[in-house]
Parts: sequence; structure tokens; C-alpha cells
Amino acid sequence: MSHDDCYYLGYIVKPHGLKGAFQVSLDVSNPQEYTKMESVFVELDGQLVPFFISAISVQPNGKARIEIEDISSTDEARRLVGKQLFLPLEVLPKLTGNHFYYHEIEGYKLIDEEEHEIGSITKIQDAPAQDLIVVQRNEKELLIPILENTIIKLNREQKSLKVKMLPGLLELFS
Repeated sequence: MSHDDCYYLGYIVKPHGLKGAFQVSLDVSNPQEYTKMESVFVELDGQLVPFFISAISVQPNGKARIEIEDISSTDEARRLVGKQLFLPLEVLPKLTGNHFYYHEIEGYKLIDEEEHEIGSITKIQDAPAQDLIVVQRNEKELLIPILENTIIKLNREQKSLKVKMLPGLLELFS
């Protein structure tokens, strides 16, 4: 399994108890969707290594306590502290309407409310205030804030995303 086939789930915070359990931080919008995980990939030396989960307890705050098969002591658990967790993209629930996963829209055309093509979405950039859609336009990168009222229509068949442009934004990058 490669990183391209997976999405970031969270990381191991610390050992929990004396029998090899972990506290993990889940970086997901709905932690309760992960209460039935059977396995997880842990990044070790740049490689994704599968581990099977024998027990999991998820809290609403994005924390979880997991027990992994074949890890039965605090010393064994300590070697995984700080390691990142991943799951295959195929286990993500399908979204409908204007809801999308960030990785899903990479390569889509960005279109404004008047049907003008702005450019191609290259990635989504995390930012403290709000995430940004990065668009390649006229050999420049254009950054479009993802706001609640920005997204007009996602068309998965045409691989396009129609957005309401902030006034004057295009002129800055022309």
C-alpha cells in the first residue's frame, strides 16, 4: 500500500495503560465513523505497515484508545508513539452533492459563477484561517478561500467545481 492510495487518519499520542494500548488523535470530521476499524497502516521508516486492531474506543473529541494485536506491553507501544496513521482511500464513505474530499477535486476545472473557466485545481492548501483551493492560471498559482458560501456546484461527471469568486480576486492574478 502506498501513500497515494491512502489518507491521513491521525497519529499515536502515547501509550495507554500497561498492556500495549494507545491513545490516538484522529484528524477526521466525524470520529464516530471509525468505531469499527479492523486495521490501520502505521508509517514506519517511510513505509506503510499494516496493524490489526483488537479493540477500539472512540471519544467525540477526536481521541481514541486502540489496542493492536501482537503489542502487549508499554515498551512495545512506546516505539510507535508519534507515528502517523493511514487508511486506504477506498474505505472513505462516498459523498454526494457539493460535499467532497480534498484529494477528490485535484485535477478538476475551477469555474466561476458566470461559467468562465478559471484554471485547474492542483491541490488544497491547509491554512490557519480557512483552507485554500490552489488553481493554476496563466502560469500563476491562484488561491481561492474555501468558505461556506463559496461552493456553488460540484460536478463529478464533468470534473468541475463552480465557485463564487471574491470580488477583485481574479484581477490580482491576471
